[in-house]
Amino acid sequence: MHSHLQYVAPKNALRNKVILVTGAGDGIGKEAAISYAKLGAEVILLGKTVEKLEATYDQIIADGGVQPTIVPIDFAGATPKNYTDMAASIEGQFKKLDVVLFNASVLGNLSPFSEITEKEFTEVMQVNLNSQFFMVQALLPLLRKTEQASVIFTTSSVGSQGRAYWGTYSISKFATEGMMQVLADEHKNTHVRFNCINPGGTRTNMRAKAFPGEKASSLLTPADIMPTYHYLAANDSAGINNETLSCQPK
Repeated sequence: MHSHLQYVAPKNALRNKVILVTGAGDGIGKEAAISYAKLGAEVILLGKTVEKLEATYDQIIADGGVQPTIVPIDFAGATPKNYTDMAASIEGQFKKLDVVLFNASVLGNLSPFSEITEKEFTEVMQVNLNSQFFMVQALLPLLRKTEQASVIFTTSSVGSQGRAYWGTYSISKFATEGMMQVLADEHKNTHVRFNCINPGGTRTNMRAKAFPGEKASSLLTPADIMPTYHYLAANDSAGINNETLSCQPK
């Protein structure tokens, strides 16, 4: 079993780190943001629904964490300029960015390939791929100024092995892994590292939509899979680059 599955982050392992989390209002993103804050990080919460981000914010404050920052953004409609403006704002406020967790994704519809509509394909790719592409471009100058920077993408088992009826989502995750590998290769021997996490079957709303008949209690919770998220955010993973780490024991 891989060591990252049992990783126990030292107390305050993320102190003085600034961490941006997309999709921070729900599921894995919410759990990651809260747990990063518990380890001392200052967290920037990105997501579409302000009320959900506020709930994450309130939990972080209740846990005694550093006051987080809420940045409402709709990845389906955001433009490259929105991301460059956001990057400038982050640099102005924090002067650095240590970790980015790209967690926000949409599932789309599970359907035969021939029935995927242009609208659905465009929407899924916009959120799952394009938004991350333009956000990384905008954030790279700031990440390169940081002493130890870690960029974490979220993939899926269908991002390395295609599966019938998972068309658009699967394609978007293959592209995500490809983007990570390109960035990782361009930045090898630098202080910026790029990796993917495959959470596997986890008790989230997206999983319930994809597998409506599945017994939720048989799945790991977002809290169960946090060791891998802590590992890639912490300096203990400084030598890890161009890897896809699975949160589920084989």
